[in-house]
Amino acid sequence: MPDRVGIVAAAMTKFEAAKPWQHLAELVLEVTDKVVEAAGISLQKDVESIVSCSQDHWDGRTISSMPIPDVTCGHLKDESKVADDGAYAVLYGAMHILSGDHKLVLVVSHCAESHTDGTIIENWSIDHIFTRMLGLDYTLAAAMQARRYMDKYGITPEQFAKVVVKNKGNAKKNPYAQDSATLSVIDVLKSQMLADPITVMDRKPVSDGACAMILATEEIAKKLTDKPVWIKGAGNCYDPHFLGDRELADCDALETASKKAYKMAGIKNPVKEIDVVELSEYYSYQELLWTEGLGLCKRGEGGKFIDSGKTQLNGDIPVNPSGGLLSGIPITVAGMSRVAEAVWQLQGRSGERQIPGAKLAVAHGCGGICGQMHCVLVLGN
Repeated sequence: MPDRVGIVAAAMTKFEAAKPWQHLAELVLEVTDKVVEAAGISLQKDVESIVSCSQDHWDGRTISSMPIPDVTCGHLKDESKVADDGAYAVLYGAMHILSGDHKLVLVVSHCAESHTDGTIIENWSIDHIFTRMLGLDYTLAAAMQARRYMDKYGITPEQFAKVVVKNKGNAKKNPYAQDSATLSVIDVLKSQMLADPITVMDRKPVSDGACAMILATEEIAKKLTDKPVWIKGAGNCYDPHFLGDRELADCDALETASKKAYKMAGIKNPVKEIDVVELSEYYSYQELLWTEGLGLCKRGEGGKFIDSGKTQLNGDIPVNPSGGLLSGIPITVAGMSRVAEAVWQLQGRSGERQIPGAKLAVAHGCGGICGQMHCVLVLGN
């Protein structure tokens, strides 16, 4: 059984508000071709297993993975689908290798949010007996979580806005980013209100795109690249489905997942040991809350953390140097794109957004209403 799993290469599309010229399978084909070329392998001969990540409701079809084997040479091979965040697909792909059954795995995720009305899909994910008929979607629920977070810990809209300013500013250095801008806190605060306290700039934009990566055993990874990135730790955890059963101002599930991942990776002090963090902030306040859950600051101190400047591109612990989800990343692809960005940081291939000397990174994916479920991956050289 392999001792560890290496990520050999990663690829992404350019993320855009809509890609009407591309079929969903063509999105996957684009990143599959890119990642296979980057890894220097044969898709047909070398890849033994394919893990795809998609969701039926977002794709508008039952069994959304059905067309994927056509463009990934998945016929007559081990093919699996993860209907969740892309970070879970990476974790599942690593499990394929750690099981000893496969040596080289292709992981792909895709989503075209522009094809449908996401608020309807989000409402359908909510409990159908007691809650769905209230008309909740993720933004309305997020507004309740943000308000609870503010009330419990004294977090301010200005601190939320600082996340937007930072991430959209970082996105200007990322050629894959959909939405980048030079903004001020006032610009964010004056933007259209969606659901108090969340403005249109506090929410990630609708986006289309795909992501892919090649995972391999240690022996093969070292042959394919002189810069393999190792999955050193992983953890995942779910919170209750019912919002009333959770303290929305805290993120117990993320705390549990991160502690598992850190223990596996041998991390004792994440603040001092981690060089870069790529996390999934569907809304600006979530970056503050998730940094608490990741143990980068104490509970209730996410606002002070952004104020300190430590999460800036040139800070002590840069958070989302890529621009994060606020730069425009679709659901499902979100977590895997965080892994890809972390991989490029550790390989020294992040261009203008490169964190000098990065050796240890955390990639985070989440899903569900108000961040119901979390997956944390620790990556290193």
